[in-house]
Amino acid sequence: MTEDLFENAIRLLKLAEKAGAEEAEVFGSAAKVVDVDLRKDQVEMASESRDRGLGLRAVVGGAVGFSATSDLSKLELVAESAVRAARARGSDDKWRHLPFPRKPRRPEEVYDPAIAKMEPEDCLDLAATLLHGAGAISDAEPVSGGVSAVSASELLINSNGIELEEKGTIFTAYLETVARGEDGTATTGYDFANSRTALSDLGDVGRSAADLAVRSVGGGRGESGKASVLLGPIAFADILENAFVPSAFGDNVQKGRSSLAGRIGETVAEESFSITDDGLLSGGMATSSFDGEGVASQRTPLVEKGVLKGFLYDSYTAGKEKTPATESTGNAGRPGYAGIPRIGTTNLIASSTKPRDVLEETERGYLVTGVIGAHTANPVSGDFSVEARNVFSVEDGSLSKPIRSLMLAGNIFELLGAIKAGTDARMVGSVVVSTVKVEMKVVGS
Repeated sequence: MTEDLFENAIRLLKLAEKAGAEEAEVFGSAAKVVDVDLRKDQVEMASESRDRGLGLRAVVGGAVGFSATSDLSKLELVAESAVRAARARGSDDKWRHLPFPRKPRRPEEVYDPAIAKMEPEDCLDLAATLLHGAGAISDAEPVSGGVSAVSASELLINSNGIELEEKGTIFTAYLETVARGEDGTATTGYDFANSRTALSDLGDVGRSAADLAVRSVGGGRGESGKASVLLGPIAFADILENAFVPSAFGDNVQKGRSSLAGRIGETVAEESFSITDDGLLSGGMATSSFDGEGVASQRTPLVEKGVLKGFLYDSYTAGKEKTPATESTGNAGRPGYAGIPRIGTTNLIASSTKPRDVLEETERGYLVTGVIGAHTANPVSGDFSVEARNVFSVEDGSLSKPIRSLMLAGNIFELLGAIKAGTDARMVGSVVVSTVKVEMKVVGS
């Protein structure tokens, strides 16, 4: 973080108080992003961009106004705009206060100097290994892909004495491929890599994406009915994020938009299964010492050995709880200096004390690698209906033939009650999951 950005953050805080803010908070970030975009087997674009700015939340009568800028010569305007916005909203008697200082723990493996030093040429070299890996699988072609290296610094100060600063790095890469059958039908394959530390070779990602596309060629028809379904890490992460996670947000619980409301202490999942939000996970994609309001990150059990333990809160929703002891869980997510904090997960970990080889123990069923349409899930009821992607039938503990098309329908809360977790845990974005075995309705076509 450059010194002038921190100095300007302090100046903006003082300007907000001068303009009439009873409380004020400044969030700042400075980022360098190196991107390489692939189209088929060619580089479509290589770029390096830098961005920095400050965002201000001003509180007047419990109402919060917000303004942000990347032009540090306009701080007076930002302060005045945020205070005006707060006054226009009117007072809010449910507002407690901005967070007070609490010493955060420093997480491990969130910053790699090698990523911070990456230039477009470095990402181009890595993109070449991605394509080379895909080229090792005959009959598959790249469709699109990319490599990205991000290094950023964040700061947060407020009128209650918080002064925090942290830097981090993120590396991501992905490739989508296509293969064609003898009848001309096309199947696709996808894989990715994400890490807080630099990777030296992406060949395995390219090979995996190409191999999946080729293995999916010539799919047959799936049978409709109740079936054993193995949801791969990418598929399960998508369903979990869209069908379960919203019910764990404190604001949804308070508004009656959660099936989990009033069920603390009840059994909501199989007794060996747990779901935890861990903002301090070593090397986690969403790991940070503090959240978007400056609250120290922590580990928050949501479901522990099948029992519902709690929900996720930011400062405002914690303040609305009838129990005064309720505090923010450090889950105020922030999209950047130009966005306001909102409740979100950090690193969501779904695990079991009894992991097993779920493929080997499945006599008959389906393996689903990915799904399409999980965003349409009903976050209140937990119902979802999705199209399965890259599906394979399972016979006697082994993968059999590819399946052309399959729809899945179920309820996440019912599935959790009898879920069986595998041993292949993987970080999918900021969600750590394994393949899971569930019983659910499938529709073949």
